[in-house]
Amino acid sequence: MRTSPPSSKRPRRNAWAPDVMASAKKSIAFAIFALIGLALPGGAVGQDAEAEDSIELIDPHVFRACADPRNLPFSNEAGEGFENKIAELFARKLGKSVAYTFYPGATGFIRNTLNAHRCDVVLGIAQGDDIVQPTSPYYRTSYVAAYRADGPLKGLDSLSDPRLKTARIGIVAGTPPATSLAANGLLGQIKSYALVVDTRFDSSTREMMDDLDHGEIDVALLWGPIAGYYALKAKTATTVVPLLKEQDSPPMVYRIVMGVRHSDQNWKRSLNKLISENQNEIQAILRSYGVPLLNENDQPISP
Repeated sequence: MRTSPPSSKRPRRNAWAPDVMASAKKSIAFAIFALIGLALPGGAVGQDAEAEDSIELIDPHVFRACADPRNLPFSNEAGEGFENKIAELFARKLGKSVAYTFYPGATGFIRNTLNAHRCDVVLGIAQGDDIVQPTSPYYRTSYVAAYRADGPLKGLDSLSDPRLKTARIGIVAGTPPATSLAANGLLGQIKSYALVVDTRFDSSTREMMDDLDHGEIDVALLWGPIAGYYALKAKTATTVVPLLKEQDSPPMVYRIVMGVRHSDQNWKRSLNKLISENQNEIQAILRSYGVPLLNENDQPISP
């Protein structure tokens, strides 16, 4: 693996070969050409900068993303997830085509994709995970409570709500809301769903939201982007509320970044620029999938 980007600069020959007038003339001509290049867009210096950026990538003409092949709303092989749409947006801005390296989003994902130099960017990872080098955050969201809009839990916004003592609660095992359920003495009310599954064959979060829609559970506690997406598809109106009032619990709110290899500094800067310049389009994509977006003050971000 590369530990630093190789330089695109090469050693220059001595411009003035002794006693050779032809070499002097060539050097003068080269100097004039270089000055012209500096003054023009796409000149020698601009090309060097592009080379330094693209040399970190597998193919400088392709936006190559690492993705799960069957993990909606994030990504799938058909390009139907919001991370697929953001990849298409960025590729279009860069004048590139899009390609993917697909691998199930479980143990070994980073090792077998990004760090194996099979793709150049992971499009969604929680800030603070040092397995990758993070870009700037491009959205902020949280774990949520999802429940039927006309059901007995209408208005619920905290796991300390006394109505939960008689509710049927869906929870993904080992996720942050489980700690709050334990603190509130609610473990006896839960239906547990698997944390780690092979997304090619199973989806515990889709199963949970289906159970909510069919009335088999009263509330689903899960990651906001997943709940928001399936709430849009539910047959019954479903409310999705960020869990922002939990005390003495693990964090419920996370900033989401893109991840690149630790050596890819220029590529990270390019992605940061895209994130900064295209926030409105990024947020529009996320909203269309029902992602609950929060600002730094934990307030919903309105269109």
